[in-house]
Amino acid sequence: MADGKSVPSAGTKRDAVDAFLRHMAAVPAPVDMGRCRGRLMFALDATASRQPTWDRACDLQGEMFLASEALGGLEIQLVYYRGFRECRSSGWVNNATALLQRMTAVSCLGGRTQIVRVLRHALKETTHQRVHAVVFVGDHMEEPVDDLCHVAGQLGLAGTPVFLFHEGGEPGARVAFEQVARLSHGAYCPFDAHSADQLRQLLGAVAAFAAGGVPALEAYGRGKGDTVQRLTYMVAGTSSR
Repeated sequence: MADGKSVPSAGTKRDAVDAFLRHMAAVPAPVDMGRCRGRLMFALDATASRQPTWDRACDLQGEMFLASEALGGLEIQLVYYRGFRECRSSGWVNNATALLQRMTAVSCLGGRTQIVRVLRHALKETTHQRVHAVVFVGDHMEEPVDDLCHVAGQLGLAGTPVFLFHEGGEPGARVAFEQVARLSHGAYCPFDAHSADQLRQLLGAVAAFAAGGVPALEAYGRGKGDTVQRLTYMVAGTSSR
């Protein structure tokens, strides 16, 4: 040859190909990140006045898993507070039966709100492994709003939005919840205590978001009611900034 290089023999080529194929077979298959389970923290006020909504949430929680199945599934941690400074969390579960077992074991008990403890717990969890969304269902807020906002801002920086579903529309709670939603890049959604379907759709919407991000939320929201459409608009608008 003009360049002085020798041409490899057919046997040498075969050996090189075989070695390449063996190497490729030993390389682990790439992980499809779109199919990884989302992680969602499901937090509820379990003080005395919340028993009817707690029971309703027990009936509806399966919607979260159903909405996420086609997106790779969901892991959920139950968090609740009640009584005198009692704030508890469960392990992470990946099916509706396991979550329902944990929820039905809880009874509501009188006490003051402890929302800041819920948010601090979410922040601690997401420093260990990403929490894609926090859902909080409640009706009142009896804590310094600056404390809530400080932790909400930290969650926003960590990429963990808080979705606050507000029952009853109490004005003071509304102001606080809206600020937490804004600072964490989540959403505030009032809901009608007598509309189970409304709460079901809201839970499903956040589950879809946790499992698949804004595109999954937008797909889930098509054809749903005005409340889900508003939630989708708020989240999509935040993500585009």
